[in-house]
Amino acid sequence: MTVAANLASVRDRIAHTGRDPNQITIVAVTKGFGPAECQEALDAGLTILGENRVQEALTKMAAVRGATWHLIGHLQTNKVKLAAGRFELIHAVDSGHLAEALARANPEQQVLVEVNVSREPQKSGVAPESAGPLIDHVAGVLNLRGLMAMGPADRDPTPAFNELRRLRDEAQERLGKSLPILSMGMSGDFEAAVRAGSTMLRLGQVLFGPRPR
Repeated sequence: MTVAANLASVRDRIAHTGRDPNQITIVAVTKGFGPAECQEALDAGLTILGENRVQEALTKMAAVRGATWHLIGHLQTNKVKLAAGRFELIHAVDSGHLAEALARANPEQQVLVEVNVSREPQKSGVAPESAGPLIDHVAGVLNLRGLMAMGPADRDPTPAFNELRRLRDEAQERLGKSLPILSMGMSGDFEAAVRAGSTMLRLGQVLFGPRPR
């Protein structure tokens, strides 16, 4: 199957949830794939490519033209100067320390706050109970656009996704500011995320097939 055919299937599955596929932004996760797959995604009509690692992304940026790049993986503070300003959106701000480092490098950087609504210790993200103060802090020093989360691996992700939406709605009311992006939903759970209100999906395997070893 081509990326174009897989993308058509994804959009059909989104439509079956009752949501308009045109209202859902898809980030094509190109981690582990080369420039050829990146170009195939662009040729299929996708415009945003998502990478987990700064160095891998920078290499691809030099080889693939015409893409908008998002950093979707955990960002280490020692990579902040490389990342700030190079990615349209950084998805995984999970501490005040990281937010302040990004603000020193580029206070206009668009970011999301990552919340560990799965409550799984192996996942990054601020605990939901501590999310409010971090969201408020990030909104004060960077261009905060919304929230991001990963669903739980072994149970229905709907309650976790609903919690992220609730945290976003509370933050909008508290800050008096629109936070339009809910980045939640991956290849294995994107339909549940869409039903819960996701506005941005991070999709790899469902578009490209298994990631190369």
